Amino acid sequence: MSQTLLSNTVSGDRCIVLEIASEPPELRSRLYSLGVIPGSTLEILRFAPLGDPMQVKVGGSSISIRKAEANIIQVEIQ
Repeated sequence: MSQTLLSNTVSGDRCIVLEIASEPPELRSRLYSLGVIPGSTLEILRFAPLGDPMQVKVGGSSISIRKAEANIIQVEIQ
């Protein structure tokens, strides 16, 4: 199990959110409202053709996350 930023994952990875940077606070709040919180499990579904955004499954929902957002999310790949 390795720790990395969500932006460094590849399609098919399953990971646990370890930490979300506190800055910017509005982005952190948005991620929390989408269910991306420390301890949640994420499954990387796919990337857009140019690599941004990425589609992630969290809980029963699929969400799109931009690379800039993924750069503030520390995860542990399972």
